[in-house]
Amino acid sequence: MASSLASDPRYCSPRDVNALGPVFFNPTSYHNNNSISTDHHRPPMFDIRREYYHFKAIVIAGMGLFTDSYDLFCIAPVMKLVGRVYYDPSDDGVPGLTPPAVVSATVGVALLGAVVGNVVFGALGDRVGRRRVYGTCLLLMVCSSVGSGFSVCRTRNCVLTSLCFFRFLLGVGIGGDYPLSATIMSEFANKRTRGAFIAAVFSMQGFGILASSAVTMAVTAAFDRFTGHQAPLDTPESADLAWRIILMIGAIPAALTFYWRMAMPETARFTALVERDVVKATNDIGRVLLDLDLNGITEEEAAALHRTAMPAPAYGLFSRRFLKKHGRDLFACASAWFILDIPYYSSTLFQSQIYSPWFPPASRVNAFQEAFNVAKFQAIIAVASTIPGYFAAVFLIDRVGRRKLQMAGFFLMAVFLFALAGPYDRYWRDNATNPPYIVLYALSFFCANLGPNTTTFILPAELFPARFRSTCHGISGAAGKLGAVIGSIAFLWASQERDRAKVKAGHIPGIGMMNTLIILGAISLVGLAVTYMFTPETMGRSLEENENPREHSEVTHGNGEEQLHELSSELPKGSASARVSRPFV
Repeated sequence: MASSLASDPRYCSPRDVNALGPVFFNPTSYHNNNSISTDHHRPPMFDIRREYYHFKAIVIAGMGLFTDSYDLFCIAPVMKLVGRVYYDPSDDGVPGLTPPAVVSATVGVALLGAVVGNVVFGALGDRVGRRRVYGTCLLLMVCSSVGSGFSVCRTRNCVLTSLCFFRFLLGVGIGGDYPLSATIMSEFANKRTRGAFIAAVFSMQGFGILASSAVTMAVTAAFDRFTGHQAPLDTPESADLAWRIILMIGAIPAALTFYWRMAMPETARFTALVERDVVKATNDIGRVLLDLDLNGITEEEAAALHRTAMPAPAYGLFSRRFLKKHGRDLFACASAWFILDIPYYSSTLFQSQIYSPWFPPASRVNAFQEAFNVAKFQAIIAVASTIPGYFAAVFLIDRVGRRKLQMAGFFLMAVFLFALAGPYDRYWRDNATNPPYIVLYALSFFCANLGPNTTTFILPAELFPARFRSTCHGISGAAGKLGAVIGSIAFLWASQERDRAKVKAGHIPGIGMMNTLIILGAISLVGLAVTYMFTPETMGRSLEENENPREHSEVTHGNGEEQLHELSSELPKGSASARVSRPFV
């Protein structure tokens, strides 16, 4: 028995199997007194404790999303500075303004890059490994953030072309970070707190928005003071340096965490289930655990555990079997993310309609003051609604469930968008400074972050097998970024007035703000319907249960692992057991 097991290159010793077992099984029973106990009131043997390493992983993984949101949201005030520097004032005294087509191109090219990054790096994460590709994404974000602040010449066309090129590369890095951050965190976490951990990683986006606003405000205020508070139409040459500094600072947080990202071990699920190297997976676990106290178990136990740990027969992403087992889940994740990002990114652009009445017009402030005001409003929204929404999601995700939060978020988004749309032409347009107007807008962001903006990031990391997890998350994220492209560009044009005389400079007549908001509310209701019909609940289930829910439907008490029943039937009575003082997974 021992020699046959030892000759198997995939065989792991009793110590290795016992340490790694939690990564796969996460059972609700635990070994005690040389037998299998069915006392479900005591903590599972293999559940992760919320150890220091997991909070460290949240910061390391979340710093990528922190950088993502910094780079995506700092572009709005940067475009104000670019307009002042590279475009001439109009004859009626209006300062230089970046044309809407250029703004759309700058925003859209980064989102298109994110589509590419999601698909390419998501697939590489399942082929090469999460950790290796993770570092590549971060390095790409660092280089492209720095590159965004440089250009090979000082002419307008050259600067804008260079900016769009590096913004596209930045988007590729951002897109790749989404599936890898979510997958790594899901494979490190346990089923009881997995949702909160992944949501905490995603919540770093809120702090990235706040950081981008704070940096922009600090840089513009410093330059404004240094240049002596120039007149509105007098844009100093230093403004060309200010926006470059803002963009390049985005590389700092990513660069600071590069070492720790590369020092992270590969997730044990990938190493064992994809690479089929159980021994290496066990060693990786040992790198992040302390006080792991293991006692020997019999070779019969090791053989039984080894058989249950082996991956299922392989099938391809484009096979009928994948379509039958996971096609519905992939459709649910991709479609919900696509639907969400249309109103979410449209609402982001809607900010210009909100903050304009609160601040002096562009003709009365200089370049630095205008960018400062845009960043200031972004910071207010982040503190008042975005970050609290993320915190609420972290608190509720493992209590209420993903599906319910996503449905509630879509529904409330629709409610508040309709509330903004209904009386817009008759009332809100001329009363934009009224507190209820700001409150309704902030609540739409709060509900999006509480619900679908967070859950669409979590669900793809929980529903698919290890060898497809990163790929499927990347496909879902790419669908979301396509929705973001539609929301960002289409809203910018559709929200314009029908009367050409009232259309802003550089735009063409649209369908009006009221009709646009009604459409966005209707899209949110479509998201609610898709979630209700197709999205499964993953709360309280291990990753292995989520990928094959039907196969685990008959497990005792509904929350164990099917492998545990196989194990209990194969283990000899009275066999020795192992005890883990500080279990990992």
